[in-house]
Amino acid sequence: MNKDLLDGRLLFAIPKKGRLHEKCVELLSGADIQFRRANRLDVCLVMNHPIALVFLPASDIPSFVGNGDVDLGITGHDVILEAKMQDQVTEIHRLGFGKCALQVQTLENGPFNAIEDLAGKRVVTSFDIIAGAYFAKIDERLNLTGDNKTKIQYVGGSVEAACALGLADGIVDLVESGDTMRAAGLHAIGTILQTEAVLIKSNVPHRAHHAPLIDLIANRIAGVVAAGKYVVCEYNIRRQSISQATAITPGRRAPTISPLEEEGWVAISSMVEKKNIANTMDELVKIGAEDLMVFNLDNCRV
Repeated sequence: MNKDLLDGRLLFAIPKKGRLHEKCVELLSGADIQFRRANRLDVCLVMNHPIALVFLPASDIPSFVGNGDVDLGITGHDVILEAKMQDQVTEIHRLGFGKCALQVQTLENGPFNAIEDLAGKRVVTSFDIIAGAYFAKIDERLNLTGDNKTKIQYVGGSVEAACALGLADGIVDLVESGDTMRAAGLHAIGTILQTEAVLIKSNVPHRAHHAPLIDLIANRIAGVVAAGKYVVCEYNIRRQSISQATAITPGRRAPTISPLEEEGWVAISSMVEKKNIANTMDELVKIGAEDLMVFNLDNCRV
């Protein structure tokens, strides 16, 4: 792509593949960031905003953003820590997808059942920076020095096979559902951190004039994330039950209450967290709510 086509455009880094890529594409669509990516090209122009999308390995995005080479990026919170870029970037929003736990794992039937049991042993991981810092604190607490310290070894892939092959006493790896961990005969004995996808910007931006556009995109993305988290619940209820009803559906700020033509009745509309909606409806029915309806949100601003 001709570099001149990028002049004046905000550069937005997106994971080019892996567990975050498809969700990022859905997020951009929800925020009305329109683009067509040509096959095998890692840079494409947004059609309805002065933005260029740059598709990069997720592990490279914190450095590109932190150094100000690109203006915005989406990557994992764990990736930022592993790249040691947490002081160079600001996490604008947590995005609610790509949720995993970085966990310490050992063989299910092995001799290690607590984190301290692994201190001084061999640990294999793709997250040698995070794991090294974590076990360094444990070694210090247990007064382990020199050759007695925990030995952290980097492996780029197939970390879960290390214990079975006798290459490690334990591993540090991301766990989403736990299926891969269990299939490898492993179990978790500790969690180092919880992680998910985050929207980040540079703390040393090279193109300060993009600040209003960064705010616009961040607000749109926040709206898409909120829309995925909430539903709108509407129902009718007798006026004397309003206080009970609003205690069940308080909304984000307050519910909307409208009188009905039938005397003594009102309609209530309220945002409810999607994960709680089934229990919320059960509670509303118990206090006499009728004509309950639930609507999904495509987008919102909250």
